[in-house]
Amino acid sequence: MSGRPGGVAAGVLGRTSAVAVVRLVVVVVVATAVISTFFDTASRATVNPFNFFGYFTMQSNIMASAVLLLAAVLQSRGVGAPGWLVPLQAATTTFMLVVGVVYNLLLAGLAGGVELPWANWVLHVGFPVYVLLDWLLLTPRTRLSFRVLRLVLAYPLVWLLVVLVRGATDGWVPYPFLDPASGYGSVLLHVLGIAAGFALFGALVVLSSRLPVMSRAPTAGR
Repeated sequence: MSGRPGGVAAGVLGRTSAVAVVRLVVVVVVATAVISTFFDTASRATVNPFNFFGYFTMQSNIMASAVLLLAAVLQSRGVGAPGWLVPLQAATTTFMLVVGVVYNLLLAGLAGGVELPWANWVLHVGFPVYVLLDWLLLTPRTRLSFRVLRLVLAYPLVWLLVVLVRGATDGWVPYPFLDPASGYGSVLLHVLGIAAGFALFGALVVLSSRLPVMSRAPTAGR
């Protein structure tokens, strides 16, 4: 009987270590995909870093990887996650869901983008799916408030503003549906649709934290 608590603790520690290893492996794969894409692009043309990293896909993959890396490091050290980490992971989970859905519905098969097939799959399919599964199955999160949606929406709206300014000045846009040449009415509709998509997926992520099997602490993000 006296050995059971130690056995349970060892089991929890082992599971935590396994999750940290899985997250680290995923981060390495994503980083390799980003770096490989950069050098593949550079082998065919001069790369403008502001353009290359201006794609929301790249930024979202990097941010989500950074959050997972931080979570893995804290787990490996047996340190509890700070209160802001779970809301931040909710935001990056939302970003990756939007990346996966928008790419596979609107951009798959179009010219440009990630030319390496395996890297393209990692950044637009594999990692978005993993991030969702990590959120649902591996993240010991709190019951989130809908106020987290402010965090979810803030970054994409700033990104959209920067893209629209660049499109109107130097003519660079990361995605064809944001090109001012297609008409500002069309661009506005797509911007509203993108904002609505972020709000919808963000709300679903928040709601998922409220499922009984996933709520492990008092409400956070108020």
